[in-house]
Amino acid sequence: MSTPVTPALLTTLLGLAGQLDAERVLAQLVVDAAEHTGATYAALGELDAYGETTTFVQQGMPAETEQALGHPPRGTGVLGALPDEGVLLLDDLTTHPAFGGFPPGHPMMRTFLGVPVVAGSTLLGRLYLTEKAGGFTREDVETVQLLAAAAAVAINNAHLYRQSQVRERWLAVSQEITTQLLEGSDEEDVLQLVAHRIREVADADGAAIVLPSLDDAWVVEIVDGPGTQRLIGAVLPAGGPAAQTVASGTGLLIDSISREAHRFAEPARIFERALYAPLLAGAAESEESAAVGGVLILFRLPGRVPFTEADLAVAHDFGAQAALALKLAAARHAEDVSSLLTERNRIARDLHDLAIQQLFATGMRLEHAKGLLAGSPRQEELRGELEDAIDGVDEGVRQIRGIVRSLRDRDEQLPVLERLVRETSLARASLGFAPSVLLRLDGVLLEAVDPAGEESVELDARLGVRLGDDVVAVVREGLSNVARHAQATGARVEIEVAARTVRVAVVDDGRGPDPASHRRSGLANLTGRAEDHAGNAKLSPGPDGGSVLVWEAWIG
Repeated sequence: MSTPVTPALLTTLLGLAGQLDAERVLAQLVVDAAEHTGATYAALGELDAYGETTTFVQQGMPAETEQALGHPPRGTGVLGALPDEGVLLLDDLTTHPAFGGFPPGHPMMRTFLGVPVVAGSTLLGRLYLTEKAGGFTREDVETVQLLAAAAAVAINNAHLYRQSQVRERWLAVSQEITTQLLEGSDEEDVLQLVAHRIREVADADGAAIVLPSLDDAWVVEIVDGPGTQRLIGAVLPAGGPAAQTVASGTGLLIDSISREAHRFAEPARIFERALYAPLLAGAAESEESAAVGGVLILFRLPGRVPFTEADLAVAHDFGAQAALALKLAAARHAEDVSSLLTERNRIARDLHDLAIQQLFATGMRLEHAKGLLAGSPRQEELRGELEDAIDGVDEGVRQIRGIVRSLRDRDEQLPVLERLVRETSLARASLGFAPSVLLRLDGVLLEAVDPAGEESVELDARLGVRLGDDVVAVVREGLSNVARHAQATGARVEIEVAARTVRVAVVDDGRGPDPASHRRSGLANLTGRAEDHAGNAKLSPGPDGGSVLVWEAWIG
């Protein structure tokens, strides 16, 4: 026989179902269940994806008793025996096989009614009622099931409402970030804003942005939130979720960091929940083929609820914004360098075409004037003045020509290391990503090199002017070939300088060289440069796909 729905119960059900605050729904459900069944104690344990209790709300137990007991129940024993469907109704819970005894100071409880709180196919939590005089009845069971169903509807509605609020905040923040990008704000400032805003929107305790570094490593560059400063500079484990996100191009939800702590950098282990979203860069035709320019990570502390698929969707959108920031910053840098080179060439051209020609014409007129002085009583005096003027014009022409050469060949006067860094920076715009550079001097990897430091000076001394020019040209041509033909999502430049040899390798993960193509004009140029130094050049498929360009030359 079904329980009649009284006006009081109906009012309670409608009040529960109309709530849009999930936390208030849980607290109200406990109070209403105790009131409508006559239970002395009522409690609700909210569960995570592993079935462990994350939030525990109780009614009826004195505050001093609750405080003396310490941490709330963890959902084991009889509490853990509650089925995901149906109910657990006991006249004496101490006789249940799973009963393990009460902790010291815990009040005696015998009669027991447990009901799952389910929304669709998702188990949200478990509602427990104890200590009703005379025991719980079938009517109590039906009443509590109705309350749990109404609460599940309310919790689901609250989640939907929260998602709509998140989307509204996302639109406002997205506009803010877009404005920053259009105003030309610094790349790091925009990424810092992305990390801060996504942490706010997703209600996270910490945020980090991971970017590619040397030797295929991925390093935390941007952080936001208390306790995240120790993450800056952390190299993420090769087998961790960040590497997995880079490889797959799709995001990940981590419900428990502590369960697999070895996969996380040590400073990240203070958190328990995590979300990983890729920064998809490049104008790819499909998301699968887009290049991952970095990883956005969100963290929550132990005791917080796990991230949801809705959070991941928002993070994906923010990741696209961060990728756009990186791309625009690279484009602006390339544009600035291009504008500088263009302006330099214009100045050099104007000096050559206008100033030098004007001085040359003036010199010709002075020569003519010198010839007209024949027979003049002041011939010698004026001739001397004119010759001095002609010498001055010639010196001016020489100086301007020197300025033109310095403007046109300024890059060739820079240290080789600085020129190599510039080449990789310029290549970023055409590649759609930043190639990494590895430099080894006598077998030692130089991780942080000052272009004006001892290693840079040593490199220039080893290579000399001509070979240094060729090394820079090889890197430029190699990266240009990757941009034009490889369809790659990553590339690196490896330079090894030994006592008598230099080896340059440009490695990419693209489609590899076409075996049917015999057009190798670029390679022919590189081969010619290598042969000038008794070396060779070779383009071949990479061991794991892509292509490898190797250029070797003798020093001396």
